[in-house]
Amino acid sequence: MTVVGLFTKPRPPRFWVLALASVFALLQLANVTGRDTPDTKNYLSYALSLRGASKHEAAAATIDYACAGRASIARRDQSVNVVHFREPSPARQVVEECRRHQWGWVSRRLSAGQTTGHTVPFIPPRFIRIFEARPGYPAFLVPFITVLGVKWGLWTSSVLIMVAGGVLAFLVLRTLRAPTVAALTGQVLFYVLPCGTTAMRPMTEGLLLALTLAALWGCALALQGRTRAATALVGGSLAALFAVKHSQALFLGLCLAGACAVLGVRRGGLRQPLRRLARPLRKVGVVAACGVAVTLLAAKVLGYPSESESLQDLLTAHFSRPDRTRPWPEFLNLEVNFWVEWLRRELWEPFFLTALLAGAWGALRRRPDFGVFLVAGALTGVLNQAGHPDIDIDIYGDRLIVLAWVLPVVGLPLLLEQVVRPRVRGLDTVPGPLRTDAELDAGVAR
Repeated sequence: MTVVGLFTKPRPPRFWVLALASVFALLQLANVTGRDTPDTKNYLSYALSLRGASKHEAAAATIDYACAGRASIARRDQSVNVVHFREPSPARQVVEECRRHQWGWVSRRLSAGQTTGHTVPFIPPRFIRIFEARPGYPAFLVPFITVLGVKWGLWTSSVLIMVAGGVLAFLVLRTLRAPTVAALTGQVLFYVLPCGTTAMRPMTEGLLLALTLAALWGCALALQGRTRAATALVGGSLAALFAVKHSQALFLGLCLAGACAVLGVRRGGLRQPLRRLARPLRKVGVVAACGVAVTLLAAKVLGYPSESESLQDLLTAHFSRPDRTRPWPEFLNLEVNFWVEWLRRELWEPFFLTALLAGAWGALRRRPDFGVFLVAGALTGVLNQAGHPDIDIDIYGDRLIVLAWVLPVVGLPLLLEQVVRPRVRGLDTVPGPLRTDAELDAGVAR
């Protein structure tokens, strides 16, 4: 088949979904290593421990992976340095120094008896407790690193998470009856915006993005009257989020319950279709509220670090300094200063703010009911950033606030819908009689 024929012959939507996912997955071969962060060592050593490795074996494999990543970055940086590009590669020296430094810390802590839990002691014990409370991502990694090894296992798992996030964005938009072109645009936006880059990092944020989009898909199904599927997706996503990062399950449960309350208030004197959705919305609201209650109770029973411990972690630079005697006033002062500086920097380069506003405009104008849920999902990223007001960590829409990018990922394609299908009427959420599951499935497949 010629290249022209490939693009001119009609193809079903699933072909283009798989094609886009494959293209972006192949592009990730450009950086197989060097994507890790300091937190990656904790998650990887946890996963290796779950697989049965001893502390020393897990430390060796983790340090080798981290140091190889540093060496790769150093080699690439040196190759384009206008002064040093003619010199030999510094990779070997970087690996040796990295191993010596990492083993120095780990050996001292293991000798001091810091051997409890699953995580290798790269960090102080109190800091380790925070990672011990996040078994979901390490458990997800286990089959990949077992079959493919550490390097390719981490890369493959990250690719699958990134691909899943884009596919979920497509499914959300198709459930909202957006045209295929608009839905595919949402998939591409997930890959090219910072959420795709962040999802490729071997950390929890990729799973948080995918699970948040899965919950939003459930909300879209609820607005179609599909109660069972909606509650299963929302409940399952909250349960999985608890395992990955329980604070995010708390944020999402609170925000979705709040969104259901807002729609419930609006339902009183508004459109007849929304009145018929009282039961699905009530069910989703109950599931979200139960998720909040279960998260708080389970975290208490399991002895997870409290908000005061997280506060000390922030204010003491990961417990490297003495605890603060008055943490809350200091935190609130830091919070105000952080957002003032954050806004100043964002106004200097306002791409993120512009994308958020455009996404909110598209969602609330074209699908006002779902737009409430979408804004609620994006708000969890803002809450996560507010809990960590550190101006030196990922200030430009990366990692901590990355969940806010779901707003432009889904909202911007809804603005495109006006161009793709400008004369089609009745595109608001649930226009007319509710359809059966079979009818909806047939519509999504078209």
